[in-house]
Amino acid sequence: MQFIDLKSQYEALKERIDNRIQTVLNHGQFIMGPEVQELEQKLSEYVDIKHTITCANGTDALQLALMTLGIQPGDIVFTTPFTFFATAEVIALIGAKPVFIDIDPRTFNIDPQKLEDEIVRRQKAGEAPGAAVTAVDLFGLPSDYTVLEPLCSKHGLHLIEDAAQGFGGAIGARKAGSFGDIATTSFFPAKPLGCYGDGGAVFTNNDEYAEKLRSLRFHGKGTDKYDNVLIGLNSRLDTLQAAILLEKLAAFPVEYAARQELAYAYSTALHDRFLVPWIPEGFETCWAQYSLLAQNREERDRVIAQAKARGIPIMIYYPKPLHLLKAMQYLGVSAGDFPVSEQVSERIFSLPMHGYSKQPSNTVLELLVGE
Repeated sequence: MQFIDLKSQYEALKERIDNRIQTVLNHGQFIMGPEVQELEQKLSEYVDIKHTITCANGTDALQLALMTLGIQPGDIVFTTPFTFFATAEVIALIGAKPVFIDIDPRTFNIDPQKLEDEIVRRQKAGEAPGAAVTAVDLFGLPSDYTVLEPLCSKHGLHLIEDAAQGFGGAIGARKAGSFGDIATTSFFPAKPLGCYGDGGAVFTNNDEYAEKLRSLRFHGKGTDKYDNVLIGLNSRLDTLQAAILLEKLAAFPVEYAARQELAYAYSTALHDRFLVPWIPEGFETCWAQYSLLAQNREERDRVIAQAKARGIPIMIYYPKPLHLLKAMQYLGVSAGDFPVSEQVSERIFSLPMHGYSKQPSNTVLELLVGE
């Protein structure tokens, strides 16, 4: 049993992917070849966004977004402590300061009310105001941009959508990747739309941002690669990865539907036993992960031990919130500061989820329903 069955996906798409790869090998344009531009156009059509700028990975995408928005050393960037390290890492990497905001206990995404409370508290205390918010679409569910977009506009904050796990999700008619000033995603192999290595993309409707992003991903180039007008990165998506992603994007709607069916089957079978995911009305998740909450850490540990004994892959996203990691201790935060994130990290676990199984394994259900 696979947690994410990339082998079955490749077998289903093998002929198409192999042909795409062979085309790249034949034309030999391995960097910024025609498949890169084709992919960017098709991603823009899918997300319904004006500009897609691909890059080397999802972490670079976040850093490029911050650089494009002009985030400076010492600036405050609000974000969630319940996410992968890269979200906060890039804020610190450019010299800005991550300021964590606890999560909504139902969605596990940044809590807009707690965010506004912290902004107002800072204003009244005369503390440094925020420059931006990075909201994460955790496990595939978009953050509540119906609240976050007007909130950030009201307080003069840039808004970055970290859709590394969110590609395919939606709020109403708007797809993940279309929210905020700039949105980012990752094509890490385990993502709902993943390549066979590292890859990422940045989305925006702003022409000036798009021009700057295209420069920054290529050493800050101007009219050509020897006319450097900005300090940038070497962060281009390989043509081979773009070719693979083109075929995976074509198959994505079918895989997306299969993920929805599998998630529905999980929730139907397990809602009496665990706290199953809650999806707000009008929202769609792409089910990057299907995550349950046990009653407590002891119950979770027991389930995981029994699953391991039966060869069932169960993962924990995330065993520690970011503020408890050693790398973040310089911020002066500690246990108890973000109680919802801490409580969720003690109870959460994720089940196998991919687009090549519409029904849960009987072994999984026997373990979890009978546990």
